[in-house]
Amino acid sequence: MELFLVIALLVAAMFLFSSERLPVELVSLLVLGTLLLICIAGPATGLVRPDKWITLEEGLSGFSNPAVVTVAAMFVLSGGLKKTGALAVVGRMLVRWGRNQTVLLFLMMLIVGAVSAFANNTATVAVLLPVVLMVCARRKLSTSGFLIPLSFAAQFGGVCTLIGTSTNLLVSSFSEKAGMGAFRMFEFGQLGCILLAAGMLYLLITSRWLLPARRGGELTEAYQLREYVTEVRVMPGSPLVAKTASESRLSEKHDVIVLEILRDQQRIWTPEETRLRAGDILLVRGQVKNLLDLRASTGLEIESEFKLKDETLAEQDLTLVEALVAPRSRLAGHTLASADFRWRYDAIVLALQRQGHLLREKLASVRLRFGDALLLLLRKGDLPRLRANDNLIVLSEVETPTLRGGKALVAIGIISTVVGLAALGIAPILVCAIVGAVLMVLVRCLTIEQALEAIDWKVIFLLAGVLPLGLALQRSGGAQYITEHTLGTVAQFGPLVALAVLYFLTAVLTEFMSNNAAAVLLAPIAISTAAGLGVEAKPFLMAVAFAASTSFATPVGYQTNTMVYSAGGYRFTDFTKIGVPLNLIFWALSVYFIPKFWPF
Repeated sequence: MELFLVIALLVAAMFLFSSERLPVELVSLLVLGTLLLICIAGPATGLVRPDKWITLEEGLSGFSNPAVVTVAAMFVLSGGLKKTGALAVVGRMLVRWGRNQTVLLFLMMLIVGAVSAFANNTATVAVLLPVVLMVCARRKLSTSGFLIPLSFAAQFGGVCTLIGTSTNLLVSSFSEKAGMGAFRMFEFGQLGCILLAAGMLYLLITSRWLLPARRGGELTEAYQLREYVTEVRVMPGSPLVAKTASESRLSEKHDVIVLEILRDQQRIWTPEETRLRAGDILLVRGQVKNLLDLRASTGLEIESEFKLKDETLAEQDLTLVEALVAPRSRLAGHTLASADFRWRYDAIVLALQRQGHLLREKLASVRLRFGDALLLLLRKGDLPRLRANDNLIVLSEVETPTLRGGKALVAIGIISTVVGLAALGIAPILVCAIVGAVLMVLVRCLTIEQALEAIDWKVIFLLAGVLPLGLALQRSGGAQYITEHTLGTVAQFGPLVALAVLYFLTAVLTEFMSNNAAAVLLAPIAISTAAGLGVEAKPFLMAVAFAASTSFATPVGYQTNTMVYSAGGYRFTDFTKIGVPLNLIFWALSVYFIPKFWPF
């Protein structure tokens, strides 16, 4: 029965993780709650035997797991680098040295890869995304040729060190619990540097042909070229009253298409034949410039999540900017209305794009998600305050980054000390990371509130919730059973083939679910596979770590991919076209080199 329960729970978790019907942290806590309920009621009802299931203490051990605590501390260290301007200062180098497309692409990937080896790669991309857009605008280069490489390079760098990605720390904890010892700081370095070099070379050669050229030039020009969906209200006295959309010739005169009419909470799907009334809200699609021209000549009023007043648009100090809903943003899950967006940010949402698609729903009722692109109208004087807000990533030209009161050098010194002490074996990475995080606050690189905000609590709850599932897989014999009926079928061909299949399986899973969840679920299978073959488990754990930390084929497999999705004007197939060959290259290189660096 234990075997049936743990496999059923595993299948349910994988389905929920990949379907994204529920937030990953909620799925993780549901898994944890189920494990604990079985832990309490199972032995009494005869469902499970105590020696074949986890204890209550083991079920809660994820919250105190060294890998989880280390990941939280590393978020704080990365937050210190971000808040002090230490990450943004690399923009100076890109502006100064990025004279042409090839040089800029090479420098960008090299810098991002180096930084991401020691700082959280999501934070690195969040800081450098506006910088790369600024440089592309100044050099009149297509931004879509740089943002996918920006995301991929952050992943390249993350696999070079133990702290480069939370997945490495997580797999290291499995290695330690299995009695093989924790991974060293630079144990990933040899293969990581090979993959970094191969990935950069691949992108330098293929990006011109495999990446689109959909955006370029000045940012304001990009807004005018891209179509958006928004709402306009027919005002009393408008010449459109009593006319149909067809009679008004909006498409011919203004290049604006009326998609539907909202009238008294009713949706009218035949706008071309329906006579307009004062108060009707028209859902229209067109370029931003055309929408503003339409308002001026037809007596229509632009609507978003609130009533847009005439005097607001009449002001001369307004600007249009695009902003992404940031990772860990408090806006995620809220509508524009429930978040009081207009009053909190002093900005008007004119339109919204999600994963390259225009949303046709009423903007006020759309629940925002991470990676959504908002087209905002605001006063120029409010732009610095908006840019400083951690809930949004403003994709507009930024000022030359400056260091904040010398704190940037202090932050760099702290994280360098943490890495050095851990690499030399003077202190465990857990201790170094915690002390470094405390020092970041004590020397005022960031406040305690900012330190708490820097921690991605979704990742923490995800890890704490699914780690006991990995333990239950081992304790119940589920990992061994899965291994015998999957990888066991190729074991007759030797450990190298099993390694290749395990890497491939992990790489596929991480394209559709959290990379950390994929690592937690497959690490016990890796250990069981090695035991069944009678070889060392470390090569198999390394395969899981590298495969789970490099997701290139979809825009949803890794947070950095989602961040650049809308900003670069990409389509889903753009990631597949350039990402699948790169995944295959990493697969081949890893299968070849892993046994050489970590023999069976």
